[in-house]
Amino acid sequence: MKNVSLNDLEMMCPAILNRVLLPACSHTSPSNLNDSSLLPDHKVWGYGFLAVTVINLAALLGLFLVPFTKKPYFPKVLTYFIGLAIGTLFSNAVLQLIPEALGLDPKDDNYVLNVVGIFGGFYILFFTERVLKMVLKADTEVRACTCAHYSVEQIKLFAGLIQWFTSTAAGTQSFPSPNACVLLTCRWLKGDGMSNIKTVAWMITVSDAVHNFIDGLAIGASFTLSLLTGFSTSIAIFCEEFPHELGDFVMLLNSGMSVGQAACFNLLSAMCCYLGLALGILLGSSFAPNAIFAIAGGMFLYISLADMFPEMNRIMATHAKGYRGRVVFFLIQNAGLLTGFSVILLITLFAGDISLG
Repeated sequence: MKNVSLNDLEMMCPAILNRVLLPACSHTSPSNLNDSSLLPDHKVWGYGFLAVTVINLAALLGLFLVPFTKKPYFPKVLTYFIGLAIGTLFSNAVLQLIPEALGLDPKDDNYVLNVVGIFGGFYILFFTERVLKMVLKADTEVRACTCAHYSVEQIKLFAGLIQWFTSTAAGTQSFPSPNACVLLTCRWLKGDGMSNIKTVAWMITVSDAVHNFIDGLAIGASFTLSLLTGFSTSIAIFCEEFPHELGDFVMLLNSGMSVGQAACFNLLSAMCCYLGLALGILLGSSFAPNAIFAIAGGMFLYISLADMFPEMNRIMATHAKGYRGRVVFFLIQNAGLLTGFSVILLITLFAGDISLG
């Protein structure tokens, strides 16, 4: 073994110190291999279009679920989905959208536990108020009718639509020709006459179109940030769209629209989500979409607390009969709220450890 001279040691020391004190090359550092969370442009558009398409299917669910609104178990199912929507919208706003707008990172800034405290404060008050109302029997027994009142013509048209869908799926009836489609569309849009439709129907359609546009804006901006952020925002919006679109569909029918008119205008308003998606992707790709996240976060909080939370309580007050019934609805509300919050919380906590491709 060759002895190391004093001159050799003087030459080796700077290299050793440089290796010990300075970090390794960024091109080979393992910590930088996982930083490429941004999706390529074609995947952003692809995933965004897929998410919006799945969400827009909720706009057509009202057409197939109207017969089930008369079932005794339907209010319980709807209560769970409303609770799920509240949990996902609230937690998505406070765990992801608002922190993103403020430039916070869940791994570096350690804000998740504090945000869990925000949800905890909200949930403690909800739980305490509901228990006190049940114990003190302070619930107002609201028995307002929430069922849709349909005319004979609407029931016949709806029955014909179901029969056509069934026969088409069974292969016993072919799809109508283009001319028949045009005639059927004209008949749907004509209905009992546009002049007989109440003004509230057009207000619902326009406000729903704006709402869907903002949803698409949030989805597009989220996918430009990361795949998991896009999926978590899409999950929150999908959970909200199911009860929201079903309620809009029933309200449009009660406002004088036929089944075909309600389905058509509901679908047209849902198409605005694609416009918002395109604008969200374009804006999110050109600059930091903090403003979009801030606006979407505020809207999610408003929808969950000001719109859907009172609706969930109204359904309970209307359909819960007796102490046992109120307890059952209360447990269903808790299940929906906690499920929605847990899903978004897990996505936030383990976003850096999950790889979706």
